[in-house]
Amino acid sequence: MNEKASQEIESIAESGGGISQIVYMKQLAKTVQMVTRQAMTQTLQGVVNKELSQILGKDQEWDELPPEKRGEVMEVVDELGESANLEVVILVDASASMRNKLQTVQEALVDLSISMDSRSGSNQYTLLTFPGKRKDVEMLRGWTTGITEMSGLFNKIAAGGITPTGPALRAAVNEFRTLKRRSMIFDGEDELDLEERGS
Repeated sequence: MNEKASQEIESIAESGGGISQIVYMKQLAKTVQMVTRQAMTQTLQGVVNKELSQILGKDQEWDELPPEKRGEVMEVVDELGESANLEVVILVDASASMRNKLQTVQEALVDLSISMDSRSGSNQYTLLTFPGKRKDVEMLRGWTTGITEMSGLFNKIAAGGITPTGPALRAAVNEFRTLKRRSMIFDGEDELDLEERGS
């Protein structure tokens, strides 16, 4: 991979507040698990940091705490990492360059599911590929709790075309927004239903 491509990957991850790692195919399964966990920990640290700033004052962050307090905060982050409900958009590059690599990606996702299922928190996944046939991305599976059922869908992926990464990432982020809106609607219906029962 050339330096321009690796810089692009890094800048995409940084602009979204995420992380990136470039690896050889044989390291993919291990890396998918590791990067997913790192991203989850980073997100949780951000949430905890925000809460601490509200409690301790805007200028103080967790890494400025005394070592023993910092250890306690990290314990909370680790505990949340095991118990928090997790939503994962799986965005698979199905461009022509991936034709011989999709089997390895599928195996990496099975390994990821085993790792995620060992947590006490619930997991939801959706599977998107890019480029899509008529759009930037194609949804192969809507939100589901079982990642292993996605394995059969990999046979339907026809690798081809170029790699429109930017539009595909925007579509992946929109899936989170769609899920959030849907859950807010369901929560609203539940509240309405409870109010009707109470009256």
